[in-house]
Amino acid sequence: MTHSLHVSDSHLKESPKPGSIEPRIIKRSGHNVSRNDISSAALKVLYRLHKSGYQAFLVGGGVRDAMLELHPKDFDIATNATPEEVRSLFSNCRLIGRRFRLAHVRFGREIIEVATFRAAANHKDDDSAHDIEGRILRDNVYGEIDEDVWRRDFTCNALYFNIADFSIWDYVGGFKDIKRKRIVFIGDPVQRVREDPVRMLRAVRFAGKLNFTIEDSAVKAIREHTALLTNVPAARLFDEFLKLFQSGFAELTFDLLKEYNLFGKLFPATEEELSNDASFLKFIRAALQNTDKRVATGKSVTPMFLLGVFLWMPIKRLAEARCLEEKISESQAISIAAYEIVSQQQRRISIPKRFSVPMREMLALQPRFRVLRGKRAMNFLEHRRFRAAYDFMLLQSKVGQADKTLAKFWTDVQTQTEDERTLSFQMRSKQGQGKNDGQRRRQRRRRRSLQST
Repeated sequence: MTHSLHVSDSHLKESPKPGSIEPRIIKRSGHNVSRNDISSAALKVLYRLHKSGYQAFLVGGGVRDAMLELHPKDFDIATNATPEEVRSLFSNCRLIGRRFRLAHVRFGREIIEVATFRAAANHKDDDSAHDIEGRILRDNVYGEIDEDVWRRDFTCNALYFNIADFSIWDYVGGFKDIKRKRIVFIGDPVQRVREDPVRMLRAVRFAGKLNFTIEDSAVKAIREHTALLTNVPAARLFDEFLKLFQSGFAELTFDLLKEYNLFGKLFPATEEELSNDASFLKFIRAALQNTDKRVATGKSVTPMFLLGVFLWMPIKRLAEARCLEEKISESQAISIAAYEIVSQQQRRISIPKRFSVPMREMLALQPRFRVLRGKRAMNFLEHRRFRAAYDFMLLQSKVGQADKTLAKFWTDVQTQTEDERTLSFQMRSKQGQGKNDGQRRRQRRRRRSLQST
């Protein structure tokens, strides 16, 4: 079946690019990927594309995770249909992206990403651009499937599940590398890292998530090009931060980032403190373990908390200096220092205000846990950031960086009755013991007055 191209896409399919070798095709009987592993929304998109005469493949992490029996959650589709042609098939579709033009097909809260096969930019009129370091700024050169495979990053992410006959197409040995549990760059690792430095973080993330080893040539390329991460937009690195540390493998990912000298490129102030304070590493590790446990048990996690952990020691050091320089409270000093450190951190990883503001509040509340008497102390339990601040303090106490008796006090009062809390915060000593106590005090004042006359 032949389809006409949208006017804005037609030039992108002119002048064919050189292809590659024939794929190894693994028939349905030779692999364990099943349609039961694929969401119903993704299947709808695949089938409609196929029935409309287009090639339609599930590609990337969905195929990889299905092979590893990891219950895939992300379903990306590759096709020879252009974005406009995809949009014409789905009323619930919108086109996004400048760097890579994509079609998003929405089914309720689920979004299926559909990408047109891409090719290398070999012609002067190709819609592509690179910066001086070789990083891809724009890449909308369309091609065929045997060209598209060379635009992907790792062999384990370059398997194509064909909805036409449920076979897997493998051009680069990804099927074997998944079996061997290896992260292998497609093509020249140095070139791939220069094209997109975030691939270094992705290599580490997949190694941590899948318990894979990174191939030696990839390791060498990563170690020699870590500085390229400073050229990546800060907003994009925040998105990658979420994937690195909120997927349930935060501690192992952190260790790999440290091993390959990548962590310091993301959090330079944190890296400096880690080299000076071994106890800070203990605190960070406890927080990462706690995050992984929460993800494993289906509990919510917020980037605000872990960002606060990473930046705590740089903020604390600066706050101590501010207290010496100015006559301000410890809480004020922490709040000011947090603002300064976050401003510096934004140059590497852009932290949205919806996370940076509550994070600063959480840290500035830490000194209030040392106040155990009076109405203000008791009202602290009602503060909107109390729970986050309490969890942060409790984590510090577990690694010996906060008083364990304080941690026990604030843990206990949360489950006490109102009368028990009044006693715990010693409110009665200020409010008096009742009507009779007031009468006795007035009598003593009258006696003293009579004696003095």
